Amino acid sequence: MEHGARPGPRGGEHLAGSSLGEVEFEDLLREVLGRMEGALDQQARLRLLLDAVVTMAGDLTLDGVLARIVSIAGQLVDARYAALGVLASGDERRLRTFVHHGMEADVVDRIGALPTGHGLLGLLIDDPRPIRLRDIAAHPASYGFPEGHPPMSSFLGVPIRVRERVFGNLYLTEKVGGTDFTEIDEDVVIALAAAAGVAIENATLYQEAEHRQTWLTATAEIAALLAGESDADHGLQAVADRARSVSGADVAWIVTGADPSALCFAVVSGAPVDLEAMRRLPMEESLASVVIRTGEPVSVDDLASDERAVDPSSIEGWPELGPVVMVPLRSGQGVEGVLSLAWTPAHAEGFRRVDAALPASFAEQAALALHVARSRAYRQRLTLFEDRDRIGRDLHDLVIQRLFAVGLGLQSAATLTTDAELGGRLAQAIDDLDDTIKDIRRTIFSLGAMDSAADVQSEIERLVARAGSTMKIRPSLRLDGPLRTALSVDVVPDLLAVLGEALTNISRHAHASEVDVRIGVDGRLVTLTVSDNGRGVDTEAPRSGLDNMRARALRHGGTFVVESAAGTGTTVEWTVPAMPTPT
Repeated sequence: MEHGARPGPRGGEHLAGSSLGEVEFEDLLREVLGRMEGALDQQARLRLLLDAVVTMAGDLTLDGVLARIVSIAGQLVDARYAALGVLASGDERRLRTFVHHGMEADVVDRIGALPTGHGLLGLLIDDPRPIRLRDIAAHPASYGFPEGHPPMSSFLGVPIRVRERVFGNLYLTEKVGGTDFTEIDEDVVIALAAAAGVAIENATLYQEAEHRQTWLTATAEIAALLAGESDADHGLQAVADRARSVSGADVAWIVTGADPSALCFAVVSGAPVDLEAMRRLPMEESLASVVIRTGEPVSVDDLASDERAVDPSSIEGWPELGPVVMVPLRSGQGVEGVLSLAWTPAHAEGFRRVDAALPASFAEQAALALHVARSRAYRQRLTLFEDRDRIGRDLHDLVIQRLFAVGLGLQSAATLTTDAELGGRLAQAIDDLDDTIKDIRRTIFSLGAMDSAADVQSEIERLVARAGSTMKIRPSLRLDGPLRTALSVDVVPDLLAVLGEALTNISRHAHASEVDVRIGVDGRLVTLTVSDNGRGVDTEAPRSGLDNMRARALRHGGTFVVESAAGTGTTVEWTVPAMPTPT
């Protein structure tokens, strides 16, 4: 029995063995089911990853690609929150853009400013290798969360590379279910990051191509516009306006001049224009002067903090300016000016998206177009002056000589008559012929003068002629000294305004039969004297016109004197420095 006996079918040993087998089978079954679920999950992840690659490849906008990457990354690893931080260029390795997914809008508003790359995010920036953590707060580099930020524990961070450059980092937190991110999760996100790098590069190249095409289109538009534009200021304004529009800058301006010591603000786009205030800014040592001297573009991240910069933000009404790019206006004659594009600090991201080579090429082509337009205008003006010179010669050689001959004939006839009345009429006819000859000579001179508001002598003659037609008498005019070259641009408008006011007063109140206008430059002073033989200044009449003329003299550090007596006429004398007094 001991050796051959066997336990019965319901023996205790058999029951124990059956129970153990059932347990092992259940464990095996659960393991098989788990592996099957894992395999199915991996297949689902693979399909999602493949779909992500296809959809990312089909989106050519950089912003769209970044948003899609963040959304897909969260789905792949069941992360509640996902974000993508784009690194800033340059030496400062911080985040310039932060695209996030999973947070409600009100939570984002409550948190405030987006991360810039401190703490754990900064660790991944400084050492771009994958990081997987059970608890963010337990890591030594943890920076903590701002007030209102949702709690986060598990963390997975993976860098995104575009060729050999780290473009940014993917951040994933709070795996659904409260579990930790696994090694498989890390591998999946690394694969997504590799595909994302290719998609980002494609979107970046497409964006750069679009920007380049936009600048080329703007260049063609400016060239076509300037082909029919003869006004240099209008052409410069068009260049500034178009450059600001294409670049997305808040303000654009152009400084002209080939000499760094003689730069001048020409036009402004996007800000209240006060060219007089801008022209008082010291430009001898400025970023614009650097561009003029080197002929190379200059970019700065903050205009106010650069010691070389002259910041127009100091002018009332201008916005606070942050980053700026300045490019030379270069033509065949060399660098003739500088085009500046500036952004406010709130829009600094637009500055980082601009490749300085594109506005530089635009400015160079615009400068060439401006140079061609100016050359065409000079040729047209030369043709005009040649025609005027021909007309002047014909008037002098034909008309004046014939009138002079008629006058000599009348003089001879006057000596032959004894009739006093006939002699008087002949003498009057001779005087009229002399006046006509003077008018023709004045017309000949006007034909040779510059037909421009900047030509002070032509403007003076126009004002006097207009006043003469109003008063029905011909004011005499005497000009002494080099008015065209001796007067500064600041003095000319006031000189013309005072002359116009004085002649208007005579026309309205003086009842004069003789008016004498004299303007002379003597040394550093210009003196305007207007005299009449009218009834003098009415002491009870308003003196706003005289006060205005006096104010214009005092503005330049000059003097204004009025001499008048009843029945003897009035003389006004306005004297100011011809050029600004050196300080």
